[in-house]
Amino acid sequence: MTSATAVSKKGRPPFPIGDEHVAAGRRATLELPIARLMSGTPVALPVIVLHGRNPGRTVALTAAVHGDELCGVEIIRRVLELLDPRMMNGTVVAVPVANVHGFNTGSRYLPDRRDLNRSFPGSSRGSLASRIAHLMMTGVITPADVAVDLHTGSDHRVNLPQVRADLDDAATFELAHVFGVPIAIHARTRDGSLRQAAKDVGTTTLLYEAGEADRFDEVAIVSGAQGVLRLLDHLGVAAVSPPAGVEVQISRSTSWVRAKRSGIVHLDIALGDEVETGDRLAVIHDPFGKRLGSINARIGGMVIGHTQRPLVNRGDAIVHVAALDSPH
Repeated sequence: MTSATAVSKKGRPPFPIGDEHVAAGRRATLELPIARLMSGTPVALPVIVLHGRNPGRTVALTAAVHGDELCGVEIIRRVLELLDPRMMNGTVVAVPVANVHGFNTGSRYLPDRRDLNRSFPGSSRGSLASRIAHLMMTGVITPADVAVDLHTGSDHRVNLPQVRADLDDAATFELAHVFGVPIAIHARTRDGSLRQAAKDVGTTTLLYEAGEADRFDEVAIVSGAQGVLRLLDHLGVAAVSPPAGVEVQISRSTSWVRAKRSGIVHLDIALGDEVETGDRLAVIHDPFGKRLGSINARIGGMVIGHTQRPLVNRGDAIVHVAALDSPH
């Protein structure tokens, strides 16, 4: 573990986290103790702090809250390699791997099958998930003005780059547009989620979804990294001059279209396509090539996700469509 604890008698105070104090203008790589494995091996939460030389906003970046969602880990790496705390205003606190146990085993969940993203704000005396959530809340989320929680699709599904957030909040709505990915979806917070706990302590939070679990998706990674850099530039934390984002569509409702028959699915759409009600999205065949039926759009809108598995059972979610708000 490396840390930066020295501080000049003049200038910005250090950033406290765990037992460390990171001096202004320094980068620190920390390991906050979580627990020990049954073998006695210690497990720690990796945290990277870039404490800018000058005062400014504090931004938290979190990834792999679900241990098999890897794109956010690479997004954080690419963002941080472009930042120099000696030239920054404010602070960036990054947790590249929140669910360390799931990350090491390739699992979405913790060893006790708990979902870390249903365990916030956590407790120092609770379950393993609750203790990790508490550690993240106290050290990373509560001190932040803005947080970005990085996710991917799950269960063999892939997502279009998108932001999910409370778009009824003016500050959040503005940041969703600044992030600059194809669509921002108004989404209520769920009890126990990082986003709900962050809202409760006054941290403006965006949840970024893109790509799929267990894979690096270059489109998802580039879109996410550029979105984070646009936020940092907009907030005055770092002058990084990222490329301009795309025009952001707004959605307030989404719907999964499900298979009516079991069989082999052939998709007729791609992420980002705009469809109308009744448009054919996919066709299902049996193993002998017989066509069993088609899957049609129940609402018009943008395709924001779809299954990656060609084999489907009746009732499986196939295509995710977001209804689009009319432009003002």
